[in-house]
Amino acid sequence: MDLGLTCPRFTWPGGDAAIASRFAVAARGADQAGLRSFWVMDHLFQIPNFGAVEDPMLEAYGALSYAAALTDRVSLGALVTCPVHREPGLLVKQVSTLDALSGGRAVLGIGAGWYEPESRGLGLPFPPRAERFERLEETLRIVRQMGSDTDEPYEGRHYRLGRTLNAPQANPPVLIGGSGEKKTLRLVAEYADMCNLMYGADVRHKLGVLRAHCERLGRPYENIEKTLHMRIPDGQSVEESIQRCGELAGLGIDHVIVVVPDAADDRWLAHLAELAAKIAGITPPGR
Repeated sequence: MDLGLTCPRFTWPGGDAAIASRFAVAARGADQAGLRSFWVMDHLFQIPNFGAVEDPMLEAYGALSYAAALTDRVSLGALVTCPVHREPGLLVKQVSTLDALSGGRAVLGIGAGWYEPESRGLGLPFPPRAERFERLEETLRIVRQMGSDTDEPYEGRHYRLGRTLNAPQANPPVLIGGSGEKKTLRLVAEYADMCNLMYGADVRHKLGVLRAHCERLGRPYENIEKTLHMRIPDGQSVEESIQRCGELAGLGIDHVIVVVPDAADDRWLAHLAELAAKIAGITPPGR
């Protein structure tokens, strides 16, 4: 079982002037602790449950590029990109650039988007839910085409690209976040290398739905890496974290991506290092 860290908050002692140094501690700490992955949220305003809307929030791909220069081994991605904030061709270029500069460590994390206030606040499009899913699927098709040998035009309902040229070319793993059974998990089965569920979801049931979609599409279920996003609360011991991860592995989760109270605190980085080492020997059923 693998362990990842996401860094959703940038409110640290020292204010805005401390963001760069504390973020660097978190990224380097994840790398040196033996974690598999390091993530940021692709939001523009802070979201509920992590702070006030006025709290600092870094743009995802700028932050990930900075993290790429600070690290050597962790994979790097956003949990998860809202495709309507970036035209698909530009998004592919951003992720391809991250992949090139990190030595092939980028992951394209993507979902339909949900946080309307940031879109309205900054003047970005936020179409109705059905259209967002249509645009998500078209984006996934464009990602696939721009990672192929062709640079032919793409003509879709929402997007038209005259030449799908992508140099340097990259084919990073695609992670789709969300647990909707009719749309999201079907898209995972058809397009993704990884899925991401939220802690608290009925994991066994959701993975059963994903398996059924895979069977209908003729896709090997085992080829999809199952990840889950989980918060580790203040005061939780390493032993408790190991137990929770073990329980998730028993349900079929391959890769737990955690949030901790302070990703730049040495105590939490030590917690994660020990946790990563202890769960490395756990193999989920069917792997």
